Amino acid sequence: MQISEKIKMMAKLAKASSRVLVKCSTEEKNAALMAIASSLESSRDDILAANAADLAAAAENGVPKTFAELGEMNADVVIDFSHHTAVNEVLAYAKRIGSAAVIGTTGHTAEEKELIYAAAKEIPVFYSGNMSLGIAVLCRLAKQAAAFFPDADIEIVEVHHNRKVDAPSGTAKMLFEAVKEVRPDAVAHCGRAGEGKRQKNEIGISALRMGNVVGIHEVHIVTSNQSLVLKHESGSRAMLADGAVSAARFMEGKPAGLYDMESILG
Repeated sequence: MQISEKIKMMAKLAKASSRVLVKCSTEEKNAALMAIASSLESSRDDILAANAADLAAAAENGVPKTFAELGEMNADVVIDFSHHTAVNEVLAYAKRIGSAAVIGTTGHTAEEKELIYAAAKEIPVFYSGNMSLGIAVLCRLAKQAAAFFPDADIEIVEVHHNRKVDAPSGTAKMLFEAVKEVRPDAVAHCGRAGEGKRQKNEIGISALRMGNVVGIHEVHIVTSNQSLVLKHESGSRAMLADGAVSAARFMEGKPAGLYDMESILG
């Protein structure tokens, strides 16, 4: 992929995080932003309108609402902060223009994930349930702690604002998968209700929705005589936007393949 003097990022937007992405990417000295509002039709109309207002002031070429309106742009990276159902459209466009893709959305179905994995055979794709470097470190620490305490009970707790539609969060799922790497027989148990003893191979995942919490994730590792709590708290959505811009820069010159935050950590 021919990399220009400035990395050009085309963002597809329909999420609160994406409004912050506009600010962060335009502040990046070596980045040029080309933005497109999501063409998805749903109750997200208010979000789209807000994004359009922000983007109109930030993106040099305006705010087209579809890839057809945008046309064949000379972008190095396509950043997707829209909705998981748009992933096929996003990847098709990235493949068509020969760019890398950074997928910043969560809640993908098994079929949508297969589309991502298939696209990674043709273009470089960065896919992560959370764009925070801190969360990547948390995943690594959780895996290490699970290995050090093989008999400990492990529970994951995530807290988000009352407007988040998917549960458990993509980040909580990332944390579970990190632990599962050292506990292959681990089974996710989402929420607890009724009667029944906790099974030894369970990893409990609890989701709380309240107020305007950007994101809190905790991993509890508890033995019969001690407990360890690993915690990450997001202070601002700018964290996710900064991570997306860092991911876009990381993807410069990368060959086709699937990349994530672990790839950045090395």
